[in-house]
Amino acid sequence: MLALVDRDPTPASLAKVPEWFEEWEQVLSRFRYDSELTRLNQIHERPVRVSKILWDVLQAARNAERLTDGLVTPTLLDAIIEAGYDRPFDDLPHQTQYMADPVLAAPQPLTAVTVNNSARTITLPSGVSLDFGGIAKGWAAHQAVKRLQVEGPALVNAGGDIAISGPRADGSPWPIGITNPFQRKEELEALFLNACGVATSGKDRRRWTRNGILQHHIIDPATNQPADTDLLTVTVVAPDVMEAEAAAKAAFILGSRVGLEWIEARPRLAAVFILDNGQVLHSHKMEEFL
Repeated sequence: MLALVDRDPTPASLAKVPEWFEEWEQVLSRFRYDSELTRLNQIHERPVRVSKILWDVLQAARNAERLTDGLVTPTLLDAIIEAGYDRPFDDLPHQTQYMADPVLAAPQPLTAVTVNNSARTITLPSGVSLDFGGIAKGWAAHQAVKRLQVEGPALVNAGGDIAISGPRADGSPWPIGITNPFQRKEELEALFLNACGVATSGKDRRRWTRNGILQHHIIDPATNQPADTDLLTVTVVAPDVMEAEAAAKAAFILGSRVGLEWIEARPRLAAVFILDNGQVLHSHKMEEFL
């Protein structure tokens, strides 16, 4: 996590950013046995009143599901775990071996989850558990920037999900590098951004081998399996980082041809696609940021 405020002297509020993220993780992490999300996932078929934080992230997830026509949904936790992503990525073994591939029920959309707006309750149907994943990262970056921007132009990078409040103090854009996934110490190109969000989805980092087959963490709800795509990474610029996160994941799942068409049909979005073969594609709008 990286947080910046373009002001001299540095505001004291920057020191509070790690505390904010710790509070949010305590609510939203599926890897913490004592998180609010973990407790929610253990209760089915009855309403549970949730915190304002979890409620707000659920609304962000609903927006992501609508934006992506269901490609990005938090109801894929069982499929993610069965693919082998059952612990923090740094703790995953390089290879895993299973006796047989389980047969998973088709994933249910988030609309299967009952919500009561006035009571702020969530009722999970049997067989549905939630993982907010990248949407929670984007939400956290967005919230942190909203708090910091009262001190000056702000940028927050939460694991590659970047929220930017506006231009720097001198009026110039923030330079944001896109890493070359084939040479991680190199920058492929730079984007120059003002008030927006930017996010990258891909299979270049979070991947492992299961029964001799390369796996990654982005699940295609149509198959309940890691997405079979010719894309290595997708970087999207959008009006906010939550939209960028959802769009990058959707385009990645769709693949280079359909994914680029999907991006081009949404004038708010700009994207850079890096294919498995090394080819780089840009949407038309991305030219504004190069």
